[in-house]
Amino acid sequence: MAHALRTETVGGVIMLAATVAALVWANTPWADAYASLRTFEVAPEWLHLGHMDVAHFASGGLLAVFFYIAGLELREELTHGELRNPRDAALPVLAAVAGVVVPAAIFLAVSAGEPGALQGWAIPTATDIAFALAVLAVTFSSCPAPLRAFLLTLAVVDDLIAIGIIALFYTDQLKLITLVVGVLLIALYGVLQAKGVRSPWVYVPLALLAWAAMHKSGIHATVAGVALGMLTSPKETPDGRPTNAERADHVIRPFSAGVCVPVFAFLSAGVTLSVSGMGDVFTDRVALGVIAGLVIGKFVGVFGGAWLAVRFGLATLGDELHWRDLAGVGLLAGVGFTVSLLIGGLAYTDPAQFERVTTAVLIASLIASVGATIIFRSRGRRGATAALVG
Repeated sequence: MAHALRTETVGGVIMLAATVAALVWANTPWADAYASLRTFEVAPEWLHLGHMDVAHFASGGLLAVFFYIAGLELREELTHGELRNPRDAALPVLAAVAGVVVPAAIFLAVSAGEPGALQGWAIPTATDIAFALAVLAVTFSSCPAPLRAFLLTLAVVDDLIAIGIIALFYTDQLKLITLVVGVLLIALYGVLQAKGVRSPWVYVPLALLAWAAMHKSGIHATVAGVALGMLTSPKETPDGRPTNAERADHVIRPFSAGVCVPVFAFLSAGVTLSVSGMGDVFTDRVALGVIAGLVIGKFVGVFGGAWLAVRFGLATLGDELHWRDLAGVGLLAGVGFTVSLLIGGLAYTDPAQFERVTTAVLIASLIASVGATIIFRSRGRRGATAALVG
């Protein structure tokens, strides 16, 4: 089971199942029980973590584990992957940057003048790694390795930008002393990693303390997750044992894919689906801005950013990459599920507005998935036909 959870396809399917379960429960006569579960208090007073119900624990605690894995992936890309060579990294990095700027601009254009519109500008800027890679794996089984690497690098850089946005723009009150404590704990973690310390009995308490300090400081605790992940050492050992990064990934990824992300999805995606509710989504320009930003903005930003980067000689298109494939990835980048819902919850505390935004994210992610599936299926059939003819 743990081995299966290390694959994007299985993790994406579990997350999808959790989303469907939440939608079903929230639209039954027992919807009040679902709402009560989300608001159930989980943090005892003696922890001094402030108000933390189940939903907040999922977004601030469990998602920190998800972002730890994202930090590991980014460090791997910087050490051994696409980001190691600046020339190779330029294409997905520039596409990722454009894929953040364009959706935000489209959101602001569509939602201009609406109350609270400025709060949600970052919602359509993020790509869901697990969901996007799962759709790619299922719909494009003959996907060339460089295309998967492009999407992975794009999504990881995208998440890193999202973490920066959360830290800079979605921090209400900053407690400097607690923040310094958190930074020092994270720095100590990094020093011990660099020194080659391997015991998890050292790192687990240190990581928990760093997370708690970051949470208390007012900065979203997922920042601690990605920082700790990036500082986990990928340095080879003299005796050939797995690196600290490999060990951490091996143990934590199944927990992230099988528990953390599905639980967050389950607690975030339970919106009421009704004719009037859907009508509210399509008459609310904030929700429409989210849909337009994810579906149109991500495609234009990612595909257009990649095209401009190649056109002006800032990056090169590899031999195994084709513009049709990048168009599919551009659409697939509009699957903004996990981080989009996280930012939506930080931007809008009003339950009705958050529900409309959540519904918009779900609609946009569905449209993006279907559009990308059509492109990849068409590409796969064309490749199979060419192979038969050859």
